[in-house]
Amino acid sequence: MENQRFFLYIGLAFLLYMVWLTWQQENAPAPVAQQDSTQQQSNGSLSEDNYDNLDDLPDALDAQQSDNDNTVSNVNNEVTNQNKSQKVHVRTDVLDIIIDTRGGDIKQVDLPTYPVSLENKDEAFRLMFNEHRTYIAQSGLRHDKINGQAKTGAAPTHHEIYRAEQNEYILEEGNDELVVKLVWQGKNGVVVEKIFTFYRESFVFDIKHRVINNSDTNWVGRQYQQLRHSPVPENRSWLRLPTYTGTAYFDGAYHKHAFDDIEDEPINMQVTGGWVAVLQHYFVSAWIPDAEEENRFYSKTVKTAGSQQMLIGMLSNAKTVAPNATAEFNRRLYAGPKIQADMKEIANGLDLSVDYGMFSILSKPLFWLLQWFHNLVGNWGLAIILVTLVVKIIFYKLSETSYKSMARMRKLQPRVKALQERYADDKQKLGQATWELYRKEKVNPAKGCLPILIQMPVFLALYWVLIESVELRQAPFMLWIEDLSLRDPIFVLPFLMGISMYVQFKLNPAPPDPMQAKIFALMPVMMTIFMAFFPAGLVLYWLVNNILSIIQQYVITKRIEKEAF
Repeated sequence: MENQRFFLYIGLAFLLYMVWLTWQQENAPAPVAQQDSTQQQSNGSLSEDNYDNLDDLPDALDAQQSDNDNTVSNVNNEVTNQNKSQKVHVRTDVLDIIIDTRGGDIKQVDLPTYPVSLENKDEAFRLMFNEHRTYIAQSGLRHDKINGQAKTGAAPTHHEIYRAEQNEYILEEGNDELVVKLVWQGKNGVVVEKIFTFYRESFVFDIKHRVINNSDTNWVGRQYQQLRHSPVPENRSWLRLPTYTGTAYFDGAYHKHAFDDIEDEPINMQVTGGWVAVLQHYFVSAWIPDAEEENRFYSKTVKTAGSQQMLIGMLSNAKTVAPNATAEFNRRLYAGPKIQADMKEIANGLDLSVDYGMFSILSKPLFWLLQWFHNLVGNWGLAIILVTLVVKIIFYKLSETSYKSMARMRKLQPRVKALQERYADDKQKLGQATWELYRKEKVNPAKGCLPILIQMPVFLALYWVLIESVELRQAPFMLWIEDLSLRDPIFVLPFLMGISMYVQFKLNPAPPDPMQAKIFALMPVMMTIFMAFFPAGLVLYWLVNNILSIIQQYVITKRIEKEAF
């Protein structure tokens, strides 16, 4: 039977897609692994000694900057290196940050409102770090030659040491802003203040370089910002979700730039507005300029401590500061969860870092509908059930047509078996007689695949919503389901889903080929095993969809069975 083969092909195609997802999971980047401190240097963390290497500065922008532009900074660095850097601890209601006075680097970012796991609710998720491996945010200033003449004074790159007014800052109750200021004293009276401004309930904060030119000549310089990341460990697990960890940028369009591509295909382009970022599962860090500001976006690799690290950053146009004048360089950094509504307001295209891939056209409206229902009922599990109901209503007529066709085929089974007995030795005549029977009774076997064809895109779109949307991270449903983005811990939902698939199988017309019948009978078992390790929210959707389909199909089948052919 051609229609039964078509069903089989659909099922096999789905299983192949599951295998492809599993392959992606096998090749997905691993989460940060805790390692023994003795491995720190070989794993490429950024120690004090690594600051002697100046290759991590942005390359010269044009001919006005000499190839040995590092000279002045290096000389000044030899002096300031005599003073050891300090750590400044900053705490707001949503951020817990460590700033190094060397360069004002952001060496650690914890997110207190996002626990690392349900088992460790008191431990904040660590977004940035410099222990065992490196993932930090760096920023600084570079200055230009003027008409080929020597520079009037050094500018503080991220290698220079600032002076901090205090070593701990806390956003107190009743205050909506927290200001942290670092000061650097340069040559010939040039002073730079690096000012961090944090805000209540905000994962985005401002970083300002204020240049105070107390010299008697012009000071010309540029600001730069970059994100620095160690290679991702190679250890993998097939149970891990196939999510992206790497760099990205926005130049009017959203682009991923994998770590492995940075050395062979470095970024080097002028961009107005936009942003550069490092993405990982659920979280993102991004340097954001003003919408009308022009910068050169760049990426590069640098070798440190026997390892290679990746950089993505931006370098501004030059700004001139007259003698006894002051100028400011401004930038923002977002370091937090991929909350789509917030990111859309912060920068154009930043919400695209929530990447649903090829299913975005369905995933985005699905997420919007899920969020709307969640705001209504206050439970993501109930929201999934309501979305399933809405999807079922939208495709009700198509499903009804399919179930009517399948019910009529089921009713024709005795006559089909009679044809099989009559033409047992002639497959060609059997096929012709069977199709003639279907044509006469106005039954279209191909319509039986409609429920699968309708369900599959929505299922896959919801899959990406569940694994990409931080809003559903650690979202509880009820009873034992404490996190809809993880698998059911006791496999009850997959088991119930398998039972529902078996009931659907029994409602469908039996395949005439015994081998096909056995394969179809095994499908519920195979799907139960596959779905056992998928997010509980996804299994909940499939289960509810199956139950609604069973009710609809049962009613239609009983009605058709009462009709006379």
